[in-house]
Formats: sequence, C-alpha cells, structure tokens
Amino acid sequence: MAIISLVTRAALLVVIGLLAPQLVNAQGSAPSPAAAAGPAPVLPPGYVIGPDDVLSVIFWGEKEMTAEQVVVRPDGKISLALLNDIQAAGLTPDELRVIIDKAAAKFIAEPHASVVVKEIKSRKVFITGNVLKPGAYPLSSDMTVLQLIAVAGGLLEYADAKNVVVMRKEDGRDQHFKFNYKDVIRQKNVQQNIVLRSGDTVIVP
Repeated sequence: MAIISLVTRAALLVVIGLLAPQLVNAQGSAPSPAAAAGPAPVLPPGYVIGPDDVLSVIFWGEKEMTAEQVVVRPDGKISLALLNDIQAAGLTPDELRVIIDKAAAKFIAEPHASVVVKEIKSRKVFITGNVLKPGAYPLSSDMTVLQLIAVAGGLLEYADAKNVVVMRKEDGRDQHFKFNYKDVIRQKNVQQNIVLRSGDTVIVP
C-alpha cells in the first residue's frame, strides 16, 4: 500500500507539472498599466495640451509620484504628488515632460517622466442653428464640415442648406467660409468641405 501511495503521489506531481504552464498561459500575465489603460489617441498636428485634457504622468521606479490619470484644470494646471501645481495648458507633451523632470529633480535623482495624453477634451468645434443636435463636439481627429453636420444629426427640414457658414477666429481676426450643403452632397464644389479647426463654429441658418 505504501508503494502504491508513493507511486500515486509521484504521478500526481508529474500531472501538476505538465498542467501548470498551460494554466498560467490560459490565465495570462497581468497586463501592464499602459495596456490596461488602452491605446492613447493619435495627437493631431500642432497639438498642445488644454483644459479638460486627461494626462498620464509616469515616473519609472517612482510609483508614489506617478499619476495614471490627471485632468488639466480650467486654469491650465495639473497637480502632482510633491510637485504641487504645474502649468500644462499651452505646452506640448514633451515640453511638459521637461518641466516635470526639472521640478522632480529636487526630490529624486535623475528623474525620467513620461507624459501620455489619454483623452483630448480641450479641442472642440461648435454647431448651431437648424440641426438636430446643436452644441459643442470634441475634435480629437480631423473632421470636415459635412462630418460635423452628420454628427449633429443632420439638417432640419427648414434649414437653409445653401448658406451654411463656418466662423473661425485666426490671429485675432474673424473669418468666415461659405458651405453649400446641397452642392457638396452632390459632389460639386467639394473644396467647401474644409477640415475644421478647434474653436470653429458652424452656423446653419
């Protein structure tokens, strides 16, 4: 009986040894913080950080200073452990990284921070007038006038589709661009379907 018991135990250990790697592979290893958070958005050309944007500030090897999710306040600043308030709005992620590294050097030797933009909420375009859902819409990637109208639910029945206007402020001056909805959907004068910029307002009379 003792011999059978020893054989049984030995066989059981062999089975466990064979199954263990498969169980580990099935469960998978814990995802890294970056993987768990999902992919970061593609930054548009010329992007600078603005209020309401969501950032991740990571200090490798310094978990107590890492902020996985920090929102840029209306005053343009972010709050980080030990570093208090730091101006973020108006800077590129790399410019902000340099400032954070400089501030962190007072507390840790050779800091290496990474600034990742998790969500872009500061860039907005606006549409008003005779559309189904007027209001502000995030501009996280390229968007044309026609696409914004579609996102806003389309034109209402009595909208003046031929005289849509895009208002834009550039270098302190107001500019306006005409947009004939009927022409564009018929693939005529499609150059009117311009790519919108943050702050643009589309007016549908």
